[in-house]
Amino acid sequence: MRTLSLLIVFISARFGLLEAGEIPAKPQDHPIALTGGTVHTVSRGEFKNATVIFDKGKITAIGSDIEIPPSAEKIDVRGKHIYPGMIDARSNIGLIEIEAVRATRDVSETGSINPDVRAEVAVNPESEVIPVTRANGVTVALTMPSGGTISGSAAAIELEGWTWDEMTLKAPVGLLVSWPSMRINKAWWEQRSEEDQKKAREKSLAELRNAFRDARAYLQAKRSESRQNTPHHKTDSRWEAMAPVLDRTIPVMMDAGDLEQIEAAVAWAEQENVKLVIIGGYDSWRAANLLKEKGIPVIINPIHRTPERRWESYDEPFTLPKKLYDAGVRFCIAGEGGASNERNVPYHAATAAAYGLPKDEALKSVTLYPAEILGIADRVGSLDAGKDATIIVTDGDPLEIMTHVEMEFIRGKKISLDSRHTHLYEKYRERYRRLGSH
Repeated sequence: MRTLSLLIVFISARFGLLEAGEIPAKPQDHPIALTGGTVHTVSRGEFKNATVIFDKGKITAIGSDIEIPPSAEKIDVRGKHIYPGMIDARSNIGLIEIEAVRATRDVSETGSINPDVRAEVAVNPESEVIPVTRANGVTVALTMPSGGTISGSAAAIELEGWTWDEMTLKAPVGLLVSWPSMRINKAWWEQRSEEDQKKAREKSLAELRNAFRDARAYLQAKRSESRQNTPHHKTDSRWEAMAPVLDRTIPVMMDAGDLEQIEAAVAWAEQENVKLVIIGGYDSWRAANLLKEKGIPVIINPIHRTPERRWESYDEPFTLPKKLYDAGVRFCIAGEGGASNERNVPYHAATAAAYGLPKDEALKSVTLYPAEILGIADRVGSLDAGKDATIIVTDGDPLEIMTHVEMEFIRGKKISLDSRHTHLYEKYRERYRRLGSH
C-alpha cells in the first residue's frame, strides 16, 4: 500500500491530476485565547461569553472569568461558537483520491488474510480530499483498509500534516474484519447457486478461524523461544500484527449489517475472547439487548441511505441512532465510509436529530462518542483542559447546513480553510467578474 501511495503522488504531479495541497500549519509557538464566544464543551455543557486558552497544542483553561496570559494572542470571537473538531469514525480518507482512476485507489491488498496491512502508512498527505473535509469541521478521521476477510488495521489520523506519521493520532485502532453474509441471495442478478454461496461463506469463516488459531499458536511459540532447547521461529508479520487484538489491547472492528451477521459475530468474538466493535450495524437495533449486555458499541454508517428491504419504512436508517440511544447501546455516527463525501459527516448526525435523537446526543455522536469508541478520548472529542486544542469556531450550529466553519485549530495549529472547492469558487468568480466588465 505504501508503494502505491507514492505512485499516486507521482502521477498526480506528473500529469496535473491534482493541485498541490495546502501548506501544513506551523506548530503553535505562543498562547492563544479565543474570547467572548459560546463554548460548547460537549462533555460539560456550554459556557456563554467564555474564553478558551491553549498553548503548545493543549487546552489550558476554559471559563468565563479566567486569567489570560500577557503573552497570549487574543482572538475576539464574540457572537461565534466554539466546538471540538468533529470525528469521522469510518472512512478511507487518504487512501483513495479518484474512484475512477485505479492508480489513486489504495484501499486493499491482494489475498484474503492481511492483518499486517497498516492504513496509516499508505495515507497520501497531498490528497485534495483532506482540506475539503476539514473545511467543514471534521478534524480527525478513522481511515481503514478494505477487502478480503481480514483487511488490516485502521488508524485515527488528523487531517493536517506533512507526512503520514505526523498525521497519525493513533495506530492501530482496530483490526478490520468483514463478516460474510449469512443469507442466501435469491435475487435475479446473483449468478452463484445456493450451494456455491454456502461454500463461499464457509470458506470465509474457516479462513477467519484458521487465522486466529494460527496467530495464537505463532505468538505462543515466539514467547516460548526464551526457554532452553526451544527452537527459533521465523518472524511472520501477519501474526505479529494480531498480537494487540489477541491481548485485547485493540478491538476487532467487524463490518456487519444484518441481524444474522451481528449475532454470529458476537458469538464468535466471545469464543475468541476478543473485544468487538460493530461497523455499519444496519440491523443493530434488532440486537440491542445483546449488544448492551455485552458492552459492544456500534459505528453507524451511513445514515443517508435507502431502506434495505422493500417492506421497511423510508426512515428506517434515519431512526437507527434513536433506537440505539433508547436501548442504551453505545454508538457513534460516521459518514458514508468513503473519502470524497466525508465532509457531510455532521449532516448524517443532523438527520438522526431530525428523526428523534436528542440534539446534544447528535453532537456527541460525531465528537465525544467516536473518540471514546476509538480510544482517543484523552486527546480529542470534547473541550477540556489537558486535551488537544483541536477546535473549530463557527457562526452557528455545525450540524446545520447553512453554518460556516470560520476558524480551525488542530493541536493548536491554525489551519487554512482553503481547499479545492474554495479555489474553484474563486476561479469562476473571477471569470464572472471579467465577463461582467465587457
